[in-house]
Amino acid sequence: MQKETRKRKKPKTTTESDDCVVHDHPVPPEEIRRYSPVRDADAEQDIANYVAGQAQDEAVKHVERVKKEYVLGEAYEIWDVTTDKNRWWVITNLTNLYSQRYFPSLDYTLSFHIGLMTRLRSREGRPDPDHPNPFDEVLRRQEQAFSRLESAVEAEDLQAVGMQLRECLLALITAVKRRVDLTGVAEQPQAANFKAWSEVLVGLLCPGGSNKELRSYLKAMADDTWTLVNWLTHHTNATEMAASIAVHATDTLVGHFVQVAMRVGAGAISQCPQCSSRNIRSHFDIRIEPDGDYYSTCGSCGWSNHPGGRE
Repeated sequence: MQKETRKRKKPKTTTESDDCVVHDHPVPPEEIRRYSPVRDADAEQDIANYVAGQAQDEAVKHVERVKKEYVLGEAYEIWDVTTDKNRWWVITNLTNLYSQRYFPSLDYTLSFHIGLMTRLRSREGRPDPDHPNPFDEVLRRQEQAFSRLESAVEAEDLQAVGMQLRECLLALITAVKRRVDLTGVAEQPQAANFKAWSEVLVGLLCPGGSNKELRSYLKAMADDTWTLVNWLTHHTNATEMAASIAVHATDTLVGHFVQVAMRVGAGAISQCPQCSSRNIRSHFDIRIEPDGDYYSTCGSCGWSNHPGGRE
């Protein structure tokens, strides 16, 4: 019998191609967003603005939310941000960024972030000043008062804390006045009359019978805090305990006013008019005339009341 000759496989030529071809070049970051099935433009812009402020020599190319985790009732959003020079993890509550070169593990980075933010909260307990907002001067004066308290030794140093808190409260009134419509106020108080202005503003920010108790609480707290701060300023035997209480009282009052002003500035919306969801977020855009303003978006359907629409 003749042996069958095996057919030798014909080698592939350069013109033949495989069934599966994998490209060997990365997709440019600015192109990736075109293929993201789910996007949140307003939240992405918030994160991009934050990174631009922290890494001022870098240009943000791509922002993508990776996940959202809840730890002890607190929500943390994790973002993957690519710039023209680096790649960052950005984690919220309080917002901070971490280089992926030094923090390659997302799980480790989140654990590190939660621990760091817990320590910061226990030390300060005040709003995050890193984001642009209309209360920058208020936050700056709060920081100055806190720094003075940390280094205070003599009674005069503690009195200076009271003076700084007084200026902080007046700056708060100025900032809130820019966020409300004062055309209906027939007689406006003098600029430095904190008690009178706080009563006017609380009435405008919390109108209606359903807010009666809230108005009463905010007015009383504003009145008591102003009295305490002025007493500290003129008290020749001021103590560290009194100054600390005044600092924390001011922090609390500022937080209340900022929260109410943000809600009113964003349209006082608690439910989406488009899909009825209560997943309403508040954003601040410095580009809204005349000096920046808040607006709301829906985290469920993407509705927005930004005066300029989506950009």
